[in-house]
Amino acid sequence: MIGFIIWLIVGGVVGWLASLVMRTDAQQGVLLNIVVGIVGAFIAGLIFNNGSINEGITMTTFLTSLVGAIILLAIVNLVRRGRVR
Repeated sequence: MIGFIIWLIVGGVVGWLASLVMRTDAQQGVLLNIVVGIVGAFIAGLIFNNGSINEGITMTTFLTSLVGAIILLAIVNLVRRGRVR
């Protein structure tokens, strides 16, 4: 149970940081930040870690998750607006 709570907290922080980088912070709430962080971490795990998504939380996995969340937000912006912010 503690691992799940930590997963939510780290996902929220990653999603929030990614939304700051992509300038979508005012459009998202806490729940969407968590979703973006978790889905971004999943995407980054599939892309950068050869499909491995079961690693502990380290600085490397945190930064990889951040890159995945930024990629996710860029794709969402591209689909929504037709351009990346």
